[in-house]
Amino acid sequence: MSASVEMSGTLIRGNDPCRATCRGSLQTRRSQLNREIHREMRLRAGAENLLKATSNRTVKETATLELSFVNSHLQLLREQLAEINGCLEAYQGQGHDTSLPMIPLGLKETRDIDFREPFKDFILEHYSEDGNSFDDAILSFMELRQAMRRPSRTKSGVQLLLRYLGVLYFVERRFFPADRNIGVFFEWYDALTGVPSIQRTVAFEKASVLFNLAALHTQIGARQDRTVNSDTADEAVDNFLRAAGTLRYIGEHFTHPPSFDLAPHTLEALTALFLVQARECLFEKQQTVDKIDCNKIIENGVRDAKEQMKLIELAQEAQLLSDEYSKVSDLLSHEELKEFIPPAWSSLVHVKRELYKSVAHHYLATLLLTECELSEESQESFRYLYSESDNPAVTEIRLPNNDEDMKVLGFCHLRLSLASLEDSNRHARLNRELRGKVGLQTALSSMKDRILATFERKEIHNEEELEHYLDPPDVIAATKYQLELSPPDLATQNVEDPFRGLGPLALFSAKRHWSAPRHVTLHRRGDGFGLRVKGTAPVSIASVDEGSPAELGGVRQGDVIVGIGGTDARWLSHEEVVALVKTAGDSLHIRLVTPMDAKGNHFNNKGRISPHSTASSGSLVSCTTPRSSSSSSSGYG
Repeated sequence: MSASVEMSGTLIRGNDPCRATCRGSLQTRRSQLNREIHREMRLRAGAENLLKATSNRTVKETATLELSFVNSHLQLLREQLAEINGCLEAYQGQGHDTSLPMIPLGLKETRDIDFREPFKDFILEHYSEDGNSFDDAILSFMELRQAMRRPSRTKSGVQLLLRYLGVLYFVERRFFPADRNIGVFFEWYDALTGVPSIQRTVAFEKASVLFNLAALHTQIGARQDRTVNSDTADEAVDNFLRAAGTLRYIGEHFTHPPSFDLAPHTLEALTALFLVQARECLFEKQQTVDKIDCNKIIENGVRDAKEQMKLIELAQEAQLLSDEYSKVSDLLSHEELKEFIPPAWSSLVHVKRELYKSVAHHYLATLLLTECELSEESQESFRYLYSESDNPAVTEIRLPNNDEDMKVLGFCHLRLSLASLEDSNRHARLNRELRGKVGLQTALSSMKDRILATFERKEIHNEEELEHYLDPPDVIAATKYQLELSPPDLATQNVEDPFRGLGPLALFSAKRHWSAPRHVTLHRRGDGFGLRVKGTAPVSIASVDEGSPAELGGVRQGDVIVGIGGTDARWLSHEEVVALVKTAGDSLHIRLVTPMDAKGNHFNNKGRISPHSTASSGSLVSCTTPRSSSSSSSGYG
């Protein structure tokens, strides 16, 4: 099946799954692992059932041995899946050699579904229409679903997923009644565990597509070259915020998730992860804009009050990143989650937590070791910079009043900055995936060079000279940027109902019931056919005159006109129906359906009705010349 689909005049393409790209290769390998995990889980279920059912010792031993092999193979497959999830290189942008890597999400995998027979059967049974006449609509929907499985890592890929969600809105209401299953099952593989989940509800399909929408945003965000200019940094921030907003939207709108990756604790951890990465991209942009050179500051001093405040602001921003990464680390360590989180993710979170802690303290050390007088604004900031602590290993200096206090407090910050950087380096060395990340190693090396440059400026020969300094007080994190999560833009795509031919969705939906269509031929008698109509698209019978051709023909109040002559009337307005009736001559051929409840009882908008009821309800619009000037409604002439 083609990976492209044309709907509403717009051609939308998914990625060719055979393209030899790193990202495509990873996704292909993920798909293979998912199928292997599914097979092994079925083997394990069979072995466990055999153990429960048999009392034969030999069979039990054989089944136990087979079960141990299956469990070992399952563990190996899950480790391989975690390695694919932890592969960061394929998703990074062109500037990855000089910037810190970002953590993206891989796409969930799903299986093909053939909707043709279930949809055609439902159209025939429920709508009393020939399902073959909707072949093109069904195939277009299937091709759209096929294309959205491999969205391109661009805005076009995002639009493809949103378009599919828009079409799915109509499909759900047309074909999926709440009281029964039409034989369609949605199967999606868990992004973290590889375990398949099968559900008949469209809600599972929507939640899974939204998860992939969030994953695609993370891949686009990680792809941005944040070293180029502020626009690419803003693009990265926007995509990570959209990813976090989409995951939160899933958690708020879909309950009782059948898969692990859609569970509340998983969504909470991933939302926090992508939110802090958005803030990290913003911090990188702020560093680029402010152009703070710590080495020159140490050498020349900071006499400008604005530059002093920039250092304090950057320090608090970096501390906020460190604190947020610490929270993310706790969330990823959730008892039910930590087993399936890729080690590279956990390690990178630890690395960044310590790295930004080092950055925060180095900015403050730079400011305090310049041997320049603090401005009044900077002194005021120091009053609220540190948190209180009873720890005897923490210096009591919180507001440096002289050069000596500034020097001591500066060396305290420098010592902790170096210690935090060493912790960051240690976590990076322990993970094989991170050891090969050029951008990460460059950032760590650059930070070490800045600290060593400070050593040289202050004539410090080795780290041991700082050992007698206490820890500085904890820096209170702060930011001047308030980030807002962006929920998915589900209304941005102008999507048309592919099954519009079934009639207006307000009436002709899976949850509504009506009688089979019946053809009625009315012969004009005297001044008309004896019926009145109301509403628009579709037009319904408002009242039927007693003893009229309409009553004798079986027309009832509340019936819906779905055809006039050879014209489909389901989408016609009141005026268009009246015009067709006027041109009908002495014989009127109409096709009617009668709305019913689930038990087959006929209803109009006032409740159950009898075949001879002539009471009208709602506003009636004249369709022909009135028979009497005193009549409140009009009949057909």
